[in-house]
Formats: sequence, structure tokens, C-alpha cells
Amino acid sequence: MKRILLFLMMLMVAVPSLAMKILIPMDATQTNHLKAYGVCYAILKNGGSADWLLNYRGGSFLADYADYIVTMCRVRNVRFEQIADAAANNILAEIARNDINMEQVKLEKAPKIAVYAPKTYKPWDDAVMLVLTYAEIDYTVVYDEEILTGELSKYDWLHVHHEDFTGQFGKFYSAYKNAPWYRNQVAEFNALAQKMGFSKVSHLKLAVAKTMKEFVGNGGFMFAMCSATDSFDIALAAEGVDICQPMFDGDPIDPDCQKKLDFRKTFAFQNFTLELNPNVYEYADIDATNTRKVKKENDVFTLFDFSAKWDPVPTMLCQNHEAVIDAFMGQTTSYRKEVIKPSVLIMGENKSANEARYIHGEYGKGTWTWYGGHDPADYQHFVGDPPTDLDLHPNSPGYRLILNNVLFPAAKKKKMKT
Repeated sequence: MKRILLFLMMLMVAVPSLAMKILIPMDATQTNHLKAYGVCYAILKNGGSADWLLNYRGGSFLADYADYIVTMCRVRNVRFEQIADAAANNILAEIARNDINMEQVKLEKAPKIAVYAPKTYKPWDDAVMLVLTYAEIDYTVVYDEEILTGELSKYDWLHVHHEDFTGQFGKFYSAYKNAPWYRNQVAEFNALAQKMGFSKVSHLKLAVAKTMKEFVGNGGFMFAMCSATDSFDIALAAEGVDICQPMFDGDPIDPDCQKKLDFRKTFAFQNFTLELNPNVYEYADIDATNTRKVKKENDVFTLFDFSAKWDPVPTMLCQNHEAVIDAFMGQTTSYRKEVIKPSVLIMGENKSANEARYIHGEYGKGTWTWYGGHDPADYQHFVGDPPTDLDLHPNSPGYRLILNNVLFPAAKKKKMKT
């Protein structure tokens, strides 16, 4: 009897050693892709680490077993597999093979995340705020005052959504100049500019854009969507040049403003032509929204397939369970390839329309990623539309691209080579 009890005790001790890893698959079997990123973030936040298995089952996550991870996955409806060390080692050995387009990237530290948005914004006003909240990933909202007083140095990752860095209040003038929300926003932005010591909103926004550029140069990670992407570069190129019509800043534009643009100062775009008509809902010919001829049912973009071992950065940013993504519109929907700088890496495109949707680049010690469109789960979002319910889109491949960028700064730095 003593021998039997001893055997049972030894068996109870041995069983946990047979399953010491947790695999969170990110292929089509995953029940909630978006919350899976939040689980990985929580592991890092709690002082743990995880491996991002690039191109293995949709970019799966592997971590040491812990009861709290199991509980968290069950509560959040995230599918996981409990596997033995030997099975995990077999997976890693397969990934390490030179003839396999996969890579193991160590995630070590939860990034500190800042979202640039007015304090009056609600999480559903912005796709990134929406998905961060849904995935239960911590973030702090910052705006012009925090940016210009040095707060960015506290963060690893910065997101900017539908912002207008040109000082033209989103080019909403034609459609909404008499709307109370538009008038209130103009008054609010002008008051903030005066408070911060600027005579115009355009001057304030330029200072903010330059500070963000410096943040990237110093090693930060910047992610932007929709109109923040092209208006950012336009503001930088137009430094010292008045491109705002009188209804925006009270005085005439510089008649030679187009000729005075300095494309050396931009991240992504060059040789673009400004849209100076205040009644046109567009900043420049960077965006293809008004020129593209793509029917909704055919509106998709394709992610590029990169070498995981030689190009881990774009591979990481493109991890997905689908390679063809349903497109979605925005004030800035997509980018005309003719105005994209040669140094910019295109990661997602609609080849038939000759447009890029998802692009990436480096500046100084940091990197930036631009993503065209407003809401990956809402094809054409209008002012006043109800918020997107991500419980209806837990496996959205379009939203996954956002969350790839969120975890990107957590990767071990020696892997950050392109």
C-alpha cells in the first residue's frame, strides 16, 4: 500500500511537468484573436515573457504555464493549448529550420502606450482606443499639452488617429461649418493654441508633429491611421508656409505654398499636390479615396509575405490568419503609390488599384507605421454612426494589424533588424 501511495504521489508530481507551456494559437481555430493579444500583454505586464512564433499557426504565442494565464484565457474566451515541454521544443526546432519561413521572437516587456486624442473622445471614436479597450490593454490618452511638455518620453508607443496636423479642422468646413460640434471644436482648438502660446492652430499642430517626429527619432514607435497619416507629412513639409485658407486661420494662404513644400522633412510621402479648395474634403492627392474605382464587394487588400528570419519586423507587423483583408474607407483610405517615397516599405496593397494600405518605415532610432482607413470592422463610417461592437468581430484580421503594432515594441531588440 505504501508503494502504491508513493507511486501515486510521484505521478501527481510528474503530471504538471508534462504540460509546462501554454500555446495560444492565432490561426483560424482561435475563438478571440483580439483578446489573445491582451492575454499576451498581461503576461508581460505581470513580469513574464512570451515567444511570438512568427508564421506558426497565424503568429501564435508561447509562454510558460501559469494558472492565472489559464484562468484569464477561459474568462476572455481565448483558445489555448496546454503542451509539454517536449512538444514546445519540437515546435521551436521546426521554427528554427532554415528552410522554414518562421521565426521565434522573444517578447520581454509590456510597452507603455500613449494615444493622442482630445480628452473628450470616447473609446469608440477611435479604432485603436476601441480595440485596446476591448483587448484589455492599458493606454494613456495624451494631447497637445502633454506632447509639448515632454510627456512622450514616458512612453514606448504612440498612436494617432483621425487628427488634422495642418490646422484646417479636418477639412469638415463645407459639410459641417454650421454644426454645433464643429463650431465647438474650432473654438476649443483655437483656445488651446492661445493657451500654449501659438497664434494659430496650424502652428500648434506643427509643433506637435515635430515633437512626435523627434520621439520616433529617439527610438519611439509611432502608429497612425486615417487622416493623421497624410496630414502629418503635409504639416512637416509645409513648415513655415501658410497653406490654410482664411476661414481656417483668418488670413490668406501663401500663393506659392505648393512650390515651397520641403519633402525632405516627411516620413512617407513626396511630390504630392495640396488640395487648397476649403470645400473639398481632402488635404492632398496622397489619398486615393476620391479617385479609386473599386466596388465594395471587390475592395480588399493583400498582405505581403516576408521572410521571417531575414525580415522579422514586417513579418511581425503582418501576422494574421488571413492574407487578404477586407478593406475599409476613411477620410484617408489608401495611398497613391506615385507619392510614396522609395525608402518606404509597403506591407499591404490593392494591386489592381495601384494603392498601398499599410506602410512602414524607419526614422532615426525608431519606426513608424501608417494604416489607411477609419474602422476595420465598418466599411464606411460616418459622423454620428453608432460605435462598433467588437464582440461581433473578435476575429477581425483588419484589427489584428493594429494589435501587431502594439506588441511590436515588446520584442527583444536584437531581433529588430531589417
